Amino acid sequence: MTSNTPPTLVKDLMITNVATISPLATIREAMKEMRRSRVKSLIVEKTHPHDAYGIITYTSIIKTIVADEGDIDLANVYDVCSKPVITVYGDMEVKYAARLMIQQSIQRVVVLEGKELVGIITMSDIISAMLENVE
Repeated sequence: MTSNTPPTLVKDLMITNVATISPLATIREAMKEMRRSRVKSLIVEKTHPHDAYGIITYTSIIKTIVADEGDIDLANVYDVCSKPVITVYGDMEVKYAARLMIQQSIQRVVVLEGKELVGIITMSDIISAMLENVE
């Protein structure tokens, strides 16, 4: 049985107002920006055009503070961020982005257009969209 419904694309669900932070910012500054933006992660900005984006999450901050006994005023974002971040393109079908997230055990991926940041999509975004379609 085939469906005439076009596939849902990443660009249909992605969040375009993405919170970012400098890699040189302190962990305290990152935590303040997360609270201000009401997000659980920040995209770490590129330092030059050929650099890769990174990501810092609550989890990476907790690991730094608790497990490594890190100082949130001395540690910088680049010390704890994951870089390069896993990326997808807006034209990708959501099912493939979800499969990638599951395979990589991650909750979010950055959406690029060319080499530039245009959004982020999370597993929560995908689940929410699926639940809206359930009768």
